[in-house]
Amino acid sequence: MKTSTSDSYKTLGIIAGGGILPDRLLAACDKRGIQTFVIGFEGHTDRDIMAGRQHLWTRVGAVGQIIQTLKAHHIRDLIMIGSVSRPSLSELKPDWKTAAFLMKIGMRSLTLGDDGLLSAIRQELENEGFVLHSVQEFAEDLLAPAGAIGKYAPMKADKEDIDRGLEVAKALGALDVGQAVVIQEGLVLGVEAIEGTDALINRCGELKRGGRGPILVKLCKPQQDMSLDLPTIGPTTLDHAAFRGFRGIIFAAHKTLLIDPQRVAEHADSAKMFVYGIEI
Repeated sequence: MKTSTSDSYKTLGIIAGGGILPDRLLAACDKRGIQTFVIGFEGHTDRDIMAGRQHLWTRVGAVGQIIQTLKAHHIRDLIMIGSVSRPSLSELKPDWKTAAFLMKIGMRSLTLGDDGLLSAIRQELENEGFVLHSVQEFAEDLLAPAGAIGKYAPMKADKEDIDRGLEVAKALGALDVGQAVVIQEGLVLGVEAIEGTDALINRCGELKRGGRGPILVKLCKPQQDMSLDLPTIGPTTLDHAAFRGFRGIIFAAHKTLLIDPQRVAEHADSAKMFVYGIEI
């Protein structure tokens, strides 16, 4: 990671969705003396992260306002971080800039997966003169390491399910459908679509068989833009999986964001689950 980042940017624009990741990024920027300007979205972003910071509070469909505000503050460098549920067109209420963007990508906007849509958004922002950065440039410690998080690791008996999960997750990601799959005894209990990982876990908890519990395999997509929408695992993921009787979680090392590793390890150990990073 470059150590001169804080000397390179006058102000870093942070387009913040929901969850804890925007707050962790802001804390890392504060520690390194990087001034920030936060774009927050109604119904998505935690209002508390705005306190004491330069910010714009707006809606997802107000792209024109967002771009004008960033340019007015002479902001060139951006990070997109946090979760934003994809709105329907009626919920979006697009301004002129958003409408123009949707017209440009046409009917693809209705069929693009998350990666495809984010790539289109990135291209549009770059066309406006912005530079998109990855969160790991500023908070490298958020990247999950290889190996066990906690004291448990997969057993030999888990290998077949893990291999099957990796195969399906890679195929799923190549189609830009989702990042996660749940496997039990060779059976695919579910794949992640628009509902997100926690909902997938809960749904598959209702479908699991007797015996050894299911395994969640969560990977970045083969075509993944490493600065956008990396897979994320945190204590909440563990709590859902433990409650549903899962035996473990597999993730891609160095390509997954890990929220609060100590708590993840504690929750995994308490549930006697493995949380394990593999090199992909």
